[in-house]
Amino acid sequence: MKHLIEPTDLTKEETEEIIDLALDIIANREKYSEACKGKKLATLFYEPSTRTRLSFTSAMMELGGNVLGFSDAQNTSVSKGETCADTTKVINCFADIIAMRHFEEGAALVSALNSRIPVINAGDGSHAHPTQTLTDLLTIRREIGRFDDLTIGFCGDLKFGRTVHSLIKALSRYKGINVVLIAPEQLRLPGYMKKEVLDVNGLPYKEVSTLEEVMPELDVLYMTRVQKERFFDEDEYDRVKDCFVLDAKKLAAAKPEMRVLHPLPRVNEIAVDVDSDPRAAYFRQVENGKFVRMALILSLLKWAGREDKKNVLVPENAVRNRFTCRNPRCISNMEVNVDTLFRPAADKEGEWRCVYCESKPK
Repeated sequence: MKHLIEPTDLTKEETEEIIDLALDIIANREKYSEACKGKKLATLFYEPSTRTRLSFTSAMMELGGNVLGFSDAQNTSVSKGETCADTTKVINCFADIIAMRHFEEGAALVSALNSRIPVINAGDGSHAHPTQTLTDLLTIRREIGRFDDLTIGFCGDLKFGRTVHSLIKALSRYKGINVVLIAPEQLRLPGYMKKEVLDVNGLPYKEVSTLEEVMPELDVLYMTRVQKERFFDEDEYDRVKDCFVLDAKKLAAAKPEMRVLHPLPRVNEIAVDVDSDPRAAYFRQVENGKFVRMALILSLLKWAGREDKKNVLVPENAVRNRFTCRNPRCISNMEVNVDTLFRPAADKEGEWRCVYCESKPK
């Protein structure tokens, strides 16, 4: 069974196959209008979502399939204490494929480990958001025309931003990628991401403190919100917040062909005067999310019975129930009957990282 829990669950070739399929769907909408006739998608959304949930629903409907599920877990047996694993086993009786958004990091992996139908991670806490990554890649392909030889700036919350982590992992497999990290000290990219992804794959990167100092060199600017709640000192937040707000004045220094992406929702990190600039691609990015999810649903259903398309969900060198995860939001700490799983850390010899959420043990 092929599941999509992390962006790297798809090979580079599989990723590009899905992107190419999405482009064909865009060009030939009618051709795919009954491609999923008789199939059912279950959308299990344990936390609020606008774009992701509606784009999955719209994607399956445009493919001629049906959608069931929930957008508020409190109206389900979850409120009675049902575990993620048991909910998945129940949904397997009703649907052909699952899209899950969950606040517990690692929930999608637990679901996949208990599922006989494909599971798509639609976001698990601050851990990963692989379908947003596919959306981002399709947008880059349509707007820039290539994945190689790009300088991409990530701005805002790089510490907790699951979309940032997922896109960096996906782009690390292409040549000529230069990464610029634009964030306040409190929200910089975690060290394990630098060592396990950027350093391991030989991606050059630099860390800067303002948008202005790097704007002219960027091919893509990926904006995210600087989260006030992450600061212990409100005065410190007030001091740095405007350094990470994109407005028309700052954008004037960018290349004419540069594109601005944002996973949305935005708060105040992109001024509305940017919206009318042709370099602002974030609302076009939203529509791309529907097309790429159509392609993903089709691909996973096609691959479901193929032996050569199985995931390795748990690394062979992982250890079970030896450590306890230090992350309180990890599913191994939040639900009963979930084994702890740790793999050797690539960033430091002799250390371990949680398979569910990438945290270290207590």
